[in-house]
Amino acid sequence: MKNPVAVLPDAMKAINQLIQAIQTGGVPQTTLELVHLRASQINGCTACVDFGLSSAKKAGEDLDRLVLLAAWRESDRFTAAERAALDLAEAATRLADRPDAVSDEVWAAATEHYDERGLAAITLMIAMTNLFNRINTTVRQPPVSTWSA
Repeated sequence: MKNPVAVLPDAMKAINQLIQAIQTGGVPQTTLELVHLRASQINGCTACVDFGLSSAKKAGEDLDRLVLLAAWRESDRFTAAERAALDLAEAATRLADRPDAVSDEVWAAATEHYDERGLAAITLMIAMTNLFNRINTTVRQPPVSTWSA
């Protein structure tokens, strides 16, 4: 099957509107790209990881940080705000891993760095990424491979 957003083009129009709304939340684009890429790594979505690398590079993200993203907790290359966003992304992506997936502690850490608009943008980015991960892995969407070091 073709990708569902190609079959139903109005779906892509709605997704593009969501992407535009996320951009108005005041969160740095590189942080949103890290959130997208980390959720895609967790979900094993090759197409989204490939796209995420290209998009992060285009946003000015450093290759060294992208390589370390899978081990962000052990790296000193990420800011406290990025760590809070990544922690929220992991918790909201791994909903089935524990009964209280997004704990009060994870949420409180995020609120220390982001206002309501920023939290909305990050939460919507996580949700949109998980949507694309599920679509692309279901239809076995191949990566575009537009990214290069």
